[in-house]
Amino acid sequence: MGMLLEFVKQDKMVPFHQHLELRFRILVGVCSWIRQFSSSSSTLKIDFMDLTRPHTWYPNARKKSRKVIVHVGPTNSGKTHHALKRLESSSSGIYCGPLRLLAWEVAKRLNKAKIPCDMITGQEREEIDGAKHKAMTVEMADVTLDYHCAVIDEIQMLGCRTRGFSFTRALLGISADELHLCGDPSAVPLIQEILKVTRDDIEVQSYERLSPLVALDVPVRSCSDIKTGDCIVTFSRRKIYKLKRHIENGGKHLCSVVYGSLPPETRTRQGLQATMFNDATNEFDVLVASDAIGMGLNLNISRIIFSTLKKFDGMEERDLTVPEVKQIAGRAGRFGSKFPDGEVTCMDVNDLPLLHSSLKSPSPVLERAGLFPTFDLLFMYSRLHLTQSLYQILEHFEENAKLSSNYFITDCEAMLKVAAVVDELPLGLHDKFLFVTSPVDMNDDISSQGLIQFAQSYAKQGKVQLREIFTPGTLQVPQSQTALKELESIYKVLDLYGWLSFRLEDSFPDREVALTQMAICRMLIERFLETAA
Repeated sequence: MGMLLEFVKQDKMVPFHQHLELRFRILVGVCSWIRQFSSSSSTLKIDFMDLTRPHTWYPNARKKSRKVIVHVGPTNSGKTHHALKRLESSSSGIYCGPLRLLAWEVAKRLNKAKIPCDMITGQEREEIDGAKHKAMTVEMADVTLDYHCAVIDEIQMLGCRTRGFSFTRALLGISADELHLCGDPSAVPLIQEILKVTRDDIEVQSYERLSPLVALDVPVRSCSDIKTGDCIVTFSRRKIYKLKRHIENGGKHLCSVVYGSLPPETRTRQGLQATMFNDATNEFDVLVASDAIGMGLNLNISRIIFSTLKKFDGMEERDLTVPEVKQIAGRAGRFGSKFPDGEVTCMDVNDLPLLHSSLKSPSPVLERAGLFPTFDLLFMYSRLHLTQSLYQILEHFEENAKLSSNYFITDCEAMLKVAAVVDELPLGLHDKFLFVTSPVDMNDDISSQGLIQFAQSYAKQGKVQLREIFTPGTLQVPQSQTALKELESIYKVLDLYGWLSFRLEDSFPDREVALTQMAICRMLIERFLETAA
């Protein structure tokens, strides 16, 4: 019981639902340990590396015989719409998506339909009085509560090497009478295999695209061939602004831009501008974007034009995969819009064969889902091996975890970078775990320095005053793309502070300061985007 009490001390500042979930799972683990060692305390029988039965980690969901409806089909097929209609008609429910923008859109949809719905992400809380529905990012899914209906969007992200484990946790752990899964048909066999060990009833509903998508046989060779309603897709900030400049220099069009490192709210605003390019009264009639448009933005696009079918994925430059091509291309044409029929082509004639073959090919069937050990497993392993080094613990699990053929251990590279930093500080294991799982980009110098400063101040003083690290009133409109990138990085640091403030509220008390400065960052970024035109 000593280690349980120590854990509770460490855990006192986490959100209440996470506090209950972790305490319950630790208690289950301790009781299990006591049972196994009651007859022989000298013999070690627990194998904490055994992750072959992850469905047993979620006893609340295992009490139910869930009805699982898998909605599969291409982009613009109505699959998510049908799942959300069931959510709207339920007495209580939860929506889980991969992006804040998706959670925001669903919460807005339900509240507009007079169904009170909270919006919850790692960095935001918008709570509505009397709400029995919640829209959230998948990492925030509460597996301790019961729901009548749950929706998990983009379920094929089970196979994502860095975030797949969050979708696996939601799939196995959400306790709902009805569980609706929306995504690509490639995920169906894996879902069926994973759920064989549960008592869930599975039904698959397939959908066809609601409007045509035509792959053109000729490329768009020049920016002078761009027309109203086009979206040109490329994969770096530099190329996005280069294309924007070339198109606008032609004097016929003005361009909105969307890419991943823009703040989500700015992408929403830019997305609304992009939607308005269909309006003759609006000057911004062309969109230049990264693959960020693949999910979360409902845009009225007539034609998708790939400037290239290669992207750098953080490790190497490679061809786009079949699912990536189909996800992006599918944004062209939108049922019920001014452009119901979609077209897709490339700027390089040599890319056309890959485009055509990708659109005709089924997505490769997912073979494995991401998995990551729960904190209680890491905690008990640390007690057994008398180590507080989270780096060593994570590395050991990554290299030695026993998995069934349906799972892979998540890519821990980013977590290990943070663990190497926090292991040097006088922090408990749970606090280290909190920093390791925070949304920080350790490949961004400004973001990584922000995390280091936050962790050091928290370890030394127990409180992190944002004003001591960041001086309000010093932000300016960027005058170059380099300055823009720096401002986007500052936004990420402020966003990280907000994330930590929801989990360590007493120690990160300046949430309102962070929110105010984030709003200023967005305004300055948007002003740059406007003046860049």
